[in-house]
Amino acid sequence: MKILQTWMEKKEQIKQLQDDVNRIEQDERFKREVEFKNQLEKLMKEYDRSASDVLSLLQPGQGHKAAEKEGPKRPLKVFKNPHTGEVVETRGGNQKTLKAWRDEYGKETVSGWQVQ
Repeated sequence: MKILQTWMEKKEQIKQLQDDVNRIEQDERFKREVEFKNQLEKLMKEYDRSASDVLSLLQPGQGHKAAEKEGPKRPLKVFKNPHTGEVVETRGGNQKTLKAWRDEYGKETVSGWQVQ
């Protein structure tokens, strides 16, 4: 019996949500927003532009986060310690083992351990 009651409640929730959706779809503000979005997407496609391109045009110098995430990653650098055979892969110079090697052997020596 409990499952039947749950089903009836869910059906009522679906009906209420559908009524809400229908009411929103009849709102003139919603219709204008959909029209604007469709026209903007059409224009972006026509000029072969992305959302990041449009944002950078509208907000120059603001550096949009989505555009920053799309940027290239730092190159992966691989170092191999000839004394221990240990290998370190890093995209920056702040890796713990690499820093320890630089302290022990010197920066120039360790930079020579970079594997091509």
